[in-house]
Amino acid sequence: MCKARYGRRNLQSVLREEEAAIAIPGELERTFRAHHGLVFRTAYRITGNAADAEDVLQTVFLRLLRKPEQLEAMENAESYLRRAAINAALDVIRLRRSTDLEEVLEPMDHSAHDDGELRQALARALAQLKPRPAEIFALRFLEGLSNPEIARMLGISQVLVAVIVHRTRQQLRKELGAYLGDRS
Repeated sequence: MCKARYGRRNLQSVLREEEAAIAIPGELERTFRAHHGLVFRTAYRITGNAADAEDVLQTVFLRLLRKPEQLEAMENAESYLRRAAINAALDVIRLRRSTDLEEVLEPMDHSAHDDGELRQALARALAQLKPRPAEIFALRFLEGLSNPEIARMLGISQVLVAVIVHRTRQQLRKELGAYLGDRS
């Protein structure tokens, strides 16, 4: 039968195709189960909002679903996903400039200003940073990683991390001068 030979696939070939199609999502599911908490916590620390953190979580894993080659190329899933969460959370902040962030600059004199105003100003200032300094700042002050840990994670020197942290803090203090009592 010509029709059966060319028009239909046998069960074995269909199962092989399905198995191949499911292989990446299966790996994605394992990665999700192992690291979804890390992605959510990272996003929550930056956005200060559970709904935004859930959006970031969804965004990070949808990007992996759409580009399975990234999942296959991941050498350190924890590092990759933490960085992806930071970047996606910063994108959320840029879109929603009024996100409630925890204070991360030490020490700040904000007694004359409303904490909500300060947090909004800080969110706006963070959203203005370039991606690399914003990522390093978030890893240092929101994730609590040390400079050596950040350097290893990003594959750069500790000195470069320290310089970027210092310059970023200076830039944020300059932009938040009114809230810092103009000590910048």
